[in-house]
Order: sequence, then structure tokens, then C-alpha cells
Amino acid sequence: MEAYQYVRLKTDDKVGIITLDNAPANALSQGMIQEIGKAVEELTESGDVYAIVIHGEGRFFAAGADIKEFTDVKHGDDFQTLGLDGQRIFRSIETGTIPVIAAIHGAALGGGLELAMACHLRVAATNAKLGLPELTLGLIPGFAGTQRLPRLIGQSKAMELLLTSDSISGEEGARLGLVNRAVEEENVLDEALALAHKIAAKSRLTVEYSMELLAIADREPLERGQEKEAVYFGNVFDKRDAKEGIQAFLEKRKPTFNKK
Repeated sequence: MEAYQYVRLKTDDKVGIITLDNAPANALSQGMIQEIGKAVEELTESGDVYAIVIHGEGRFFAAGADIKEFTDVKHGDDFQTLGLDGQRIFRSIETGTIPVIAAIHGAALGGGLELAMACHLRVAATNAKLGLPELTLGLIPGFAGTQRLPRLIGQSKAMELLLTSDSISGEEGARLGLVNRAVEEENVLDEALALAHKIAAKSRLTVEYSMELLAIADREPLERGQEKEAVYFGNVFDKRDAKEGIQAFLEKRKPTFNKK
């Protein structure tokens, strides 16, 4: 694996684990954002990883962007470039071919929440703080937070959270649909890993196809999505994993997918 300064990588039976490690608050510096993107890419391209979990070392998932770096930015054009780069990396996570799960404890604020929202699934501690407080700094979110938040929780609630800079708990985040589930803090990583392992046990191709079809459903007319679904429905039937899954069902046993 490549050497990293701000993140740590390991694998556990088809699940890749990315640990954010930028003490004390896992602030998302430019270097750290770059490394997150590279880490996701490395695990995806390894061919041995079928789901990824991102979590934070220490007290927080990621408490926000590295504000100290902002003082080194001299012009708005440079700030725009910084935003575009972060957007590109987070978008590459969102459009990737394997699911990425954010395991959120402590806080996911500002850029931290934007990273979590770019992941496909989110598990949060019930007491975690979630929010976009950029307006308190005279700024706005720059890593697509204004675009993903309303898609997850609706326009009206997103407007309230953005304009007030209020944070919500992980428990409320689960109620609103910002996170998939909220659990006690000590169980967050285990819950996320259990979810990742359940997904990783599926056929990788069917997971990839399902993720692509859900993305199409979000942006295309029904007719377009169902046409693509029919094509993929036929494609997977011809694969070894489909034959294994059907035979395992008939034999009343668990299927063994993803064999090379």
C-alpha cells in the first residue's frame, strides 16, 4: 500500500478501512482530502475490496476544514480552485464502483459532513454533532454541501440548518434521513463494519449494477432507468455468481460469491 501522512489503511476480509488520522480534530486539510481520494482509489483498484469504511481516530470523525490553511489563500480564485478540487475528490467517492460507508462519532461538521454525505451510507453515534457551520465564518460550504444536504433531508430543513448554522444529533440525523442509522458511540465502527461485511458478501457485479441503477433513478426518467435495469438483469443472469446464488437457494445454503 502507498504511504500516507494523514490516513491509515487496512483490509479485513474484502472490507477496506480508512482511518482519518490528523490530530486533534481530523481537520480536512488539502493534503488530507487528497489522501482520502487516493486511499479510496487504491482500495477500489486492488480488486480485493468490495466495501470501504471511513472513520476517524480520536474524538471526532472530522470536525471540519483546516481553517488555518484558509489564511494562506490570497485570492477568491484560489479559494474557488480549492473548492473545485475538494468537490472533484468527493464526487469521485460518490460515483465510485464500490460502496463507501462513513462511521461518524464525535462530530462531522463543515467539510467533515460534506465528506460523509459523499459516502453512500452513513452510520452515526446518537450523540454525534452534524452540521454545516460555514456561515458563522462568513463563508459558505465549498465541497457540495449545499447540493447534497437538500437531496438527503429536503429543501426546507436544509435551508434551516444552513442559514442558522445549527447542528443536529446523529439521532435526529437518522430521523431526517441524513444518516442511515444511529447507534451508541461505542458501537459505531462495529455497526459500520457489520454493514460493510454484509454488502461485501454479495456479488460485486450486482452491487456495482445496483449502485449505478440507483444513481440513474435519481437523475433520469423512469423509462430510461427500467431499460437499463432490463439490460443488467440479463447481464447478471449469464454470470457465475447468478448460477451460484440460484443453486445455493435450491440447496438451502449460503452462496459463495466473488470467486476469481
